[in-house]
Amino acid sequence: MPALKKCKNVNFAGVGIYRKEERFADTGIDEYTFSKLRDVELNKAKVFVENYGGRIFDGYDEIISSSLIDAIYIPLPPALHSTWAQKALNYGKHVLVEKPCTTSLKETKKIIDIANKNNLAVHENYMFVFHDQIKAIKEIINKGELGEIRLYRICFGFPMRAVNDFRYNKQLGGGALIDAGGYTIQLATQLIGPTAKIKYAQSNFLDSFDVDIYGSAALTNDEGVTAQIAFGMDNDYKCELEIWGSKGTLRTNRILTAPAGFIPTAIIRKNNEDVILDLPEDDTFYKSIQFFVNCINDVECRKKRYSSIVSQSELVDEFKEKADLE
Repeated sequence: MPALKKCKNVNFAGVGIYRKEERFADTGIDEYTFSKLRDVELNKAKVFVENYGGRIFDGYDEIISSSLIDAIYIPLPPALHSTWAQKALNYGKHVLVEKPCTTSLKETKKIIDIANKNNLAVHENYMFVFHDQIKAIKEIINKGELGEIRLYRICFGFPMRAVNDFRYNKQLGGGALIDAGGYTIQLATQLIGPTAKIKYAQSNFLDSFDVDIYGSAALTNDEGVTAQIAFGMDNDYKCELEIWGSKGTLRTNRILTAPAGFIPTAIIRKNNEDVILDLPEDDTFYKSIQFFVNCINDVECRKKRYSSIVSQSELVDEFKEKADLE
């Protein structure tokens, strides 16, 4: 919301609070429990409106059908993305959806087909790709400071969250691959290019959970450059990129999660001597919103985004196939 407030070309119209049938249809939830849950959401919505203006819409259907709305942001659990993105698009709204776009390639293609048919933008919110630290790292590589690149290694994981967190709920689209793994796949393709393919994949489970808790894989491009990825939701926190070259090695530790105002650093090691570099700070929320606006206004930008969203979904599905993950 602070980033949205900075955008001079976007106005915040309001936030929608779910109705019972929109989130708990056929679940058998009683009125008392539902009212308690909805009160929590309503109080959060009031804070949004008090701080940023706009209004509270009584239900998701009300906000996506409103003539006051041009574009919708969908931050719901992943299993709900497809349903509400399709509905929003069918109402003529552009859609900014939190990662992942959906939980399957089939559902992602449905969204892209509707958007393309209706000349609407869809943007999957992997914000980190807009951070200037990635551009700076690529410049270091292109200048040959690391020599020939032998291997990329990307790790992203965090400690166990509350058991009722949606990330551990299969019905809500939980799982380490969907939540954390997608980041590592996205960064791997940013580094080794669009010809990246999954060579092997492994998903791991823990007792009492019906979703994958951690995993790993290797991606290789047409030139044979490899990116190893590892991720998890019951891990010591790690958010690292390592690039191993013939002349040096580069490491960073906030490659996926650097917030606005934070100055990330890189360590370049050559012959056991370290040089620490400050990388650019950036506001990826702001830049992601501006990219979404560009997709709304520019057909070419929109079409390229369709393609990149589908490519990401294809790699996630490829991982599932190789890891026998259903």
